[in-house]
Amino acid sequence: MKVPLRTLFFRGVELVPGNQLRLLQSGAEFFPALIAAIDAAHSEIHLETYIFNVDPSVEAVRDGLIRAARRGVRVCLLIDGVGSRELPTAWLDALKTAGVSMLLYRPLVGRGWRSNPRNLRRLHRKLAVIDARIALVGGMNLIDDFEPVRFDAPRLDFSVEVQGPLLANIHQSVRRLRRLVALTQLQPGERSAPPIRPSWPTDGRMRAAFVVRDNFAHRRDIERAYLAALALAHDEIILANAYFLPGYRFRKLLKNAAMRGVRVHLLVQGHTDHPFFQAAARALYRDLLTAGVVIHEYQASELHAKVAVVDRHWATVGSSNIDPFSLLLAREANIVVDDAAFAGDLRQRLRHAIGQSVLLDAADWQRRPWPHRMLSWLAYGGVRLMVGLSGVGRWV
Repeated sequence: MKVPLRTLFFRGVELVPGNQLRLLQSGAEFFPALIAAIDAAHSEIHLETYIFNVDPSVEAVRDGLIRAARRGVRVCLLIDGVGSRELPTAWLDALKTAGVSMLLYRPLVGRGWRSNPRNLRRLHRKLAVIDARIALVGGMNLIDDFEPVRFDAPRLDFSVEVQGPLLANIHQSVRRLRRLVALTQLQPGERSAPPIRPSWPTDGRMRAAFVVRDNFAHRRDIERAYLAALALAHDEIILANAYFLPGYRFRKLLKNAAMRGVRVHLLVQGHTDHPFFQAAARALYRDLLTAGVVIHEYQASELHAKVAVVDRHWATVGSSNIDPFSLLLAREANIVVDDAAFAGDLRQRLRHAIGQSVLLDAADWQRRPWPHRMLSWLAYGGVRLMVGLSGVGRWV
């Protein structure tokens, strides 16, 4: 008996009805939506990001935040200590002078941040909540689509504009994390601002959940959402992920789905900014291809998306990669959606991206030269070692 995905529910994932959601692809859709929301703000802006880059697209966001602060809006910016480590003093000073309240999540420990396992626990989620009436949640950092590498096409990434009762959960989450960071950095004044009451349109029709990963009560929620959807799939799985290094259970469910006749398509990076992690991921491809999973390497530009569509009805968009760093170490946030129209929109965009990809041939992958296979497994072993040193426990 087939169990419909819309019945999916477990602790940490509650599908809330009555939402309006809009899918945003790449900076051409994301930045105008974010800046418009900032410019319309009356009382409060919360913005969290991993990367806060210096480029014209982000300069427009910075200027919007400064304008909002100067007209009396409370602007709260939370940036990551690794991802935004190169943000120049001039930008920081301009934001602070205008009245933007800035916090740095987990400042760097030591000189070589890559060599210190403590520095692997990052703020990787990308969130904006404006006046508790509109939110943007997804995978897009504050960085131009054509930075730092200028491909002919923009970086492929997605975010979701949210209006509706789901805002209550999102707004509560950003406030809670800000209070926690302020407390750990001995800045109790950050806790004094009174909360504002979330509001939204009354005509939303979509069911959605806000799912986070942290190191406390929600350690496995995003992973469990994926695993449950894969286990219940009976027609099609399309999964696009920038850094794809799943554990054993995730791989087993993908292979089981393919072997029971589900069409399973993985869209992964063709061009990468982290060759070491791409090499590690390729160690897993042979086993997946043998089981019938179809793998496409995206070629048009950089793939940064972390999204999936299952059975043309269930979809997720967010910041979490399918790798141990996202699933075991970082703070992440995804939107899970139960809606055919939204899932269909995302599916159509992913099918277009698949058309711009190289299809990996299972027979060719079986014949990869042994030095390539050896390098991939050495890289995979290196990732496992890094995860072990971070102290998060077993991952395979």
